[in-house]
Amino acid sequence: MVKDYYQRIQHSVRRYPRWLRLATGVLLLLGGILGFLPVVGFWMFPLGLLVLSYDLPWARRWRRRMEVWWLRRKRGR
Repeated sequence: MVKDYYQRIQHSVRRYPRWLRLATGVLLLLGGILGFLPVVGFWMFPLGLLVLSYDLPWARRWRRRMEVWWLRRKRGR
């Protein structure tokens, strides 16, 4: 079930060109840094890292660590 979910997300993200994914991720990161402003928020920072994780190895490692941490926490270990 979880694997199907990840495959659907990966397929929907990968259909966009790489330059658009990178630009979107960088803009979300910049918006997350300005999280004290009313329209943008701190929620944009992790979302930007998530978008970048499909193209950049350092962001991919961060995403995988977060996935492992979240699943371990969810299981109660």
